[in-house]
Amino acid sequence: MLTLSDILECFTGRRFQSLADDRVREVIVDSRKAQPGDVFVALPGAHWDGNDFAREAIEHGASLAIVDLTKVTKLGGLGIPVIRSDARDLVPDALRPPLALAVSDPEGALQRLASWWRNKFNVRVIGVTGSIGKTTSKELIAQVLGSRYSVLKSEGNMNNALGVPLTLLRLTSEHQYAVLEMAMDRLGEIASYCAWAAPQVGVLTMVGPVHLEKLGSMQNIAKAKAELVQALPPSELGGRAILNDDDDWVSAMATLTQAQVVTYGLSPHCDVWADNIESEGLSGVTFTLHHGRHASLVRLKLLGRHSVHTALRAAAVGLYEGMSIEEVVEGLNLEPAQLRLLVARGPFESLVLDDTYNASPESTLAALNLLKDINGAMPRIAVLGDMFELGDAEQRGHEEVGCRAALVADLVVCVGERSKITARAARECGAKPGAVVHVNTNAEAIEVLAAAIKTKSVVLVKGSRGMKMEDIVAALGGGIGD
Repeated sequence: MLTLSDILECFTGRRFQSLADDRVREVIVDSRKAQPGDVFVALPGAHWDGNDFAREAIEHGASLAIVDLTKVTKLGGLGIPVIRSDARDLVPDALRPPLALAVSDPEGALQRLASWWRNKFNVRVIGVTGSIGKTTSKELIAQVLGSRYSVLKSEGNMNNALGVPLTLLRLTSEHQYAVLEMAMDRLGEIASYCAWAAPQVGVLTMVGPVHLEKLGSMQNIAKAKAELVQALPPSELGGRAILNDDDDWVSAMATLTQAQVVTYGLSPHCDVWADNIESEGLSGVTFTLHHGRHASLVRLKLLGRHSVHTALRAAAVGLYEGMSIEEVVEGLNLEPAQLRLLVARGPFESLVLDDTYNASPESTLAALNLLKDINGAMPRIAVLGDMFELGDAEQRGHEEVGCRAALVADLVVCVGERSKITARAARECGAKPGAVVHVNTNAEAIEVLAAAIKTKSVVLVKGSRGMKMEDIVAALGGGIGD
């Protein structure tokens, strides 16, 4: 495990035996979470400065605070040793916590430390990126590999310039694999993650118009995602790119990497493929998994037909990392440890499909398809919020969602300014009179649902993160998942 001696060695080049047994419980960036044995990194922010809270972290038991050297005076009065990363010769030999490490750039120091620590281990690092499906794919890949190997994975939304290094700093000598989710909203971001994490395996889900406003074009989104496969080592050094052959943007990345290319999809020419797909609503989905001459039935607990691609990614990783198809199927058939789409209880024993984490046209269409697949005569209600950062695809994306909702749902409730497009498209695509309602706020949507739900129904709630549509789920009765 990471020790205080390791951290100081990274920045000073010296080992400190007096700190060799001081294990780091966790590296944190929130002083309120500080516990004995933690290392607090003081990061600047738009509305706050972590250096203002370094003293609080130490007082709560943190063993070390990494602070900006120009703001180290904010620790005043604690009387603890302060080590400057640019003054190696002045560091005393015998040190005891608590300590402060003064650096020119705390965020850069966190990333430098993560890279240094990752390189201490002979571990296979798997990077997962794509416009949608990253988190569920990461979870299922870790689940399949975890049935045989010791696996570290990104937790929650730890998929950015802070989350990736914080995850790497949790590596120990026991880990054989690390599965890292990599998000981005600008060119060069994934390349920087790869510089710290040095992944040998890259998994691409799909390329869609998420962050189109910031990146300007689908070509730039694909270029940003391709930074992962470009960073992989060549095949003779263990590099492996797992590519979605059903997505033209992703399949084209085969020419951009020196790594071994493994394709997955729904066509027999793929290295790993599926057919005989049957959605069983809230019970999951079944399909036949093919690899070479082997074919096996999979009973996946994930919801919706789109989850088959998630399973294929995990299967491809497992199969090409040395697992048998029997081991892979066993891992796929396990109950997932974490789902993004949760099932909540609503009024009159209704089922609420809580898919409020985020939304894009592709993920919303997949959620609407799941709504359609649920068996029974229950009324189907789709509560759809604005989808952000779609750029030039905003009009088309909301129209596609509206048309699909008109065909799937008995009632479509559209929330937000952009969702006026969704509502208009739903009406134009044949929704019954009165079956489409547009409101501006979540509170108004809750009023509509309270009046509409008078019997057991199934309700899909989905929108971009900024819409905070979890408030609607909470008003309908709260979730039964984590």
